[in-house]
Amino acid sequence: MENDWQQTPMNCMKTSVKTQVPKDGWAGLKENFAADATAGFVVFLLAMPLSLGIAKASDFPPIMGLVTAIIGGILVSVISGSRLTIKGPAAGLIVVVAGAVAAFGGGETGWKLALGAMIVAGLVQVLFGLFKFGKLVDVFPLSAIHGMLAAIGIIIIVKQIPVFLDVNPELYKGMSTVAMITAIPTFFANFDPRATMIGVYSLAIMLGWPYLKNFTLGKIPAPLMVLLVAIPSELAMDFAHTEPPYALLHIGNLMDSISLHTDFSGVFQTGTFVKYVIMFALVGSLESLLTVKAIDLADPFRRKSDTNKDLIAVGLGNTVSAFLGGLPMISEVARSSANVNQGAKTRWANFYHGIFLLVFVLVATPVIEMIPNAALAAMLISVGIKLAHPKEFIHTFQIGKEQLAIFLVTIFFTLFEDLLIGIAAGVLLKMILHLAKGTPISSFFKAPTVVSFNNNQYLVEIDKAAIFSNYLGIKRKLEEIPAGFNVTIDLKNTKLVDHSVMENLHRFQEDYEENGGTVKIIGLEKHQPVSEHALAARKAIVS
Repeated sequence: MENDWQQTPMNCMKTSVKTQVPKDGWAGLKENFAADATAGFVVFLLAMPLSLGIAKASDFPPIMGLVTAIIGGILVSVISGSRLTIKGPAAGLIVVVAGAVAAFGGGETGWKLALGAMIVAGLVQVLFGLFKFGKLVDVFPLSAIHGMLAAIGIIIIVKQIPVFLDVNPELYKGMSTVAMITAIPTFFANFDPRATMIGVYSLAIMLGWPYLKNFTLGKIPAPLMVLLVAIPSELAMDFAHTEPPYALLHIGNLMDSISLHTDFSGVFQTGTFVKYVIMFALVGSLESLLTVKAIDLADPFRRKSDTNKDLIAVGLGNTVSAFLGGLPMISEVARSSANVNQGAKTRWANFYHGIFLLVFVLVATPVIEMIPNAALAAMLISVGIKLAHPKEFIHTFQIGKEQLAIFLVTIFFTLFEDLLIGIAAGVLLKMILHLAKGTPISSFFKAPTVVSFNNNQYLVEIDKAAIFSNYLGIKRKLEEIPAGFNVTIDLKNTKLVDHSVMENLHRFQEDYEENGGTVKIIGLEKHQPVSEHALAARKAIVS
């Protein structure tokens, strides 16, 4: 993920709905060719360098980042359940992928064994979709998810600092995140001035480019601008003859790289194998679902994705990608946002982005191998900064001290242990805090919810506690209410309504009112923290 998923939807959301919804599937191929092909080309310009950088940072062969993006575009687009998302490798999974490679022994052996776990994880994602686990994201507290994303951002920054400085990889090979943090002074003591200079102005472009969005130059995608500056700089300084080999990207030939690399013998390392299957399937699914939800809000035609079908498509894509040596893919938020902003109409934009990638890697490999690794590192560091930006810490604190505690605990355990333990720690702390507030254990997984119909309106009465772990039951009741009625959600008898449920209730309110009904939420004002959902800020909640 190149940007925090939560930065996309409300900023991009259109308030008006066009009456003429574009044709989908094969019927939309001809109708929307110009719009989708144009958007796909712009996304390709973004995806190419980022896919390479993500693969390299994940300790995979760089070309496998392109293989993943090509599969995500050409194959997955045809069967996906979302219309405007772009499938491909994501920065948010670097931590998991690199961790798997290291855990399985590192190098080529670690890569091949990690692929075995990825194939199984892809099949698990297919099962998630078949068993309708598309609502998986609602089970996790938002503060823990945000903490996970912030921790990923910190890890990306730390891991890319030595690459940014063009330090000899032997100095940090096999280091943990914590060890690399302590070694940062050593990295700066061994930096390469010329490569670092390219990294510095590449990072400046990545961070400063959004401020030029209202100018003609700002219409050029920032990663493309980095390449337009970094490659000529590298050529002028003749890196090929004056710098060590690790200063430049090396990808090799696509056709020579594609084969069955997978090794399933990692299954005999049972604990490690199971751990990474869970992490690939869980973290990848969460990130993908969050992106789908965000991009649905940005869709000018207000179309709703089939999240279960999308999980099946992503799972199949991951299975194929891993068989060929590629990375895991998700619905990626930055490329998907660019796709929407460029006027994409249908899933064919994702298809075209895959076609452009395939053609480019077949005919322009020498150009790709002119990219300095310091420039790729700068792109990834900019991603990490967006995920772990200080405003995320400030915003979480403003929501509530408890949310900040969950957020920080998730970050801490992710940094010092791993993502799975980090998420588990955040969820556990959330449950402990709920218990401390008097939430009965019987309410942890079920909230008594009664729906009644009287005088042409629905009344939804929720008792005891409405929290992240029991929200799926509440959601199921809400989804059974037909469109177009007046709905009142009564929370006066609840002892606790947590932040995640507040967000989800406001999201339900927004969706339902878009379809012609009205929703009034009563009894919510006595609960803290206050919801950050945009609808809560726009509408008064009547007691």
